[in-house]
Parts: sequence; structure tokens; C-alpha cells
Amino acid sequence: GPEEGAGGENNNPGSPTVSSFRQLQEQLVRKNLNTDKLSSIMRQDSLEPVVRDPCYLFNQGICNRNIDQTLLSILLLFHRQAVAIDNKIEQAMDLVKNHLMYAVREEVEVLKEQIKELLEKNSQLERENSLLKTLASPEQLEKFQSRLPAEVLCPQEQSPGAAPSAPQAGGSAV
Repeated sequence: GPEEGAGGENNNPGSPTVSSFRQLQEQLVRKNLNTDKLSSIMRQDSLEPVVRDPCYLFNQGICNRNIDQTLLSILLLFHRQAVAIDNKIEQAMDLVKNHLMYAVREEVEVLKEQIKELLEKNSQLERENSLLKTLASPEQLEKFQSRLPAEVLCPQEQSPGAAPSAPQAGGSAV
């Protein structure tokens, strides 16, 4: 039918354009309108011949003298413009969606890189910590741990009598 078109036109049956066009189509069919040829014209890229030549629809055998060709030409033009606007809106929404998806992907890549850097830094600090624990004497470790607040120490390292104090300023994580 005329409401179907090439290139993803608005086929929403509730659309004013589609319902108005269906009503007019039914009226025009009763007056011997060739709806197949009309549908073919609507799917064309340009309605210029219809607009340029007032007798185009009649000469193509689409309508007879009983049908107002000017009204039909105007209706075709408005239908095409409504579809064009719908298509432009849809294209704009697709463009916005594509830009947002690109921005999200870019942000994900940045975050992945930051996570990778943080994991590398954490691994390096854990190696340094392990090395310092290995090189430190038990007395040095006990003295250092007594200076750390209780919540910093791991539960297995906490001594029951250790009083929490301010952490040592500016040192490596041990």
C-alpha cells in the first residue's frame, strides 16, 4: 500500500500522515485511482514530475478527471516531507547514539588503562613491602607496627597490647 515505502519510512499506523493517507486512498480508490502506480511514485526519490506538471498523475494513468490532481499532488508532497522529517529525526538520533557509544568506548579504554597502571603500581608496592619485611629485623618490624594504627595492620599481625598511634610520615608501604 502507499504507507509502505523504501528506505525505512514512517510506517506507524497511528501516525496522522499514514491514517490520513489511508482515508484518502480509500476515497480515491472508489473514484478509480490506480493505487499501485501511486505507491510507485511515492517510493521515488523525487516527486518533482508531480509538482512540475499538473497533469502528470492523469497522464500516467494514476487518476481520472474526477479526482482533483492538484489536491493529490499536494498530499503526495506533504506526505513525502513528513517522511523526510521523520527520517532526519531518526538519523539525528542514530548519530547521537553513535557519538555516545564512541564516547563510552573511549572512556572504557581510559579506565582500563588506569586500572592496568594501578594494578602494576600495587604489584610493585607489594614486592617492595615483601622485600622490606624480609630485610628488616623482627625488632624493627615490631617497632614499626607499634606506630601504625590498629586498622592499618592485618588481623594476624596485630598484637593485643599495641596502642595505635599516628602513622610514620612519608615512608614506603610496609
